[in-house]
Amino acid sequence: MLKQVAEGVLTHRSELLENNAVVVQGPTGVLLIDPGLTEAEMTCLADDLHELGQNVVAGFATHPDWDHVLWHPAYGDAPRYGTARCAAHMREVRADPDWRAHVAEGLPPEIAEETPLDLYGLITGLPAGAAQIPWNGPRTQIIEHPAHAPGHAALLIAERGVLVAGDMLSDVLVPNLDELNDTNDPLGEYLVGLRLLEDVAGDVDVIVPGHGSVCAADEIRARIKQDRAYVLAVRAGRVPSDPRVGPTAKPGWEWTTDISVDQVQRLAERAE
Repeated sequence: MLKQVAEGVLTHRSELLENNAVVVQGPTGVLLIDPGLTEAEMTCLADDLHELGQNVVAGFATHPDWDHVLWHPAYGDAPRYGTARCAAHMREVRADPDWRAHVAEGLPPEIAEETPLDLYGLITGLPAGAAQIPWNGPRTQIIEHPAHAPGHAALLIAERGVLVAGDMLSDVLVPNLDELNDTNDPLGEYLVGLRLLEDVAGDVDVIVPGHGSVCAADEIRARIKQDRAYVLAVRAGRVPSDPRVGPTAKPGWEWTTDISVDQVQRLAERAE
């Protein structure tokens, strides 16, 4: 079910991972950001849009994680944008003849049979450094940064007071680091991403994270501070003392503790 979070901005949440699909209304249709996850959920979203008399005129994937590059035929053939790096990463994935099997192996078993992959990762890359999404709705600024995943981007819809944060600033999901290669600095990159989000935090009333609860203005700084403290603890070689980790983690999200422990161990091994 669609829920309005700001004027002309609505969200649709998936059940298993609390993914927030974001709908931005424009004069001739909507911009659809990160729709997912299951066939039933995506069909439900399409039905909700149909009831509102809205069609999809553009899509956007905030980053190339599997749960952010899904699509459904019911959304039509509107262009699905992403950053140049995001699109390049997905082209590499789909170039593997066995890509579908590899993606399916990584899906949560609870929804593996229910997640449609036919249109998986078909992202149109915008020019490197593109400042905004090319559509005729509210200006949607692209804030690309190196945190979490290749080509990750937040979206600032300033006239609606909304920041779509991708997989950052969540109340349930801990910061996940980009460790796809041995040459980057995943901790430093994450701090850069947080700084860029902090730079625009004063201009927004609502943050929509990729997973979890929408955040109002009075919580924004606290979420940035929490994510930064988490990253600094991992940098110091400690499993963070964080409400999303350990016994205080939300029921069903206990696996975030395993992520935290694993990140500390992997980074220690990498440093050696």
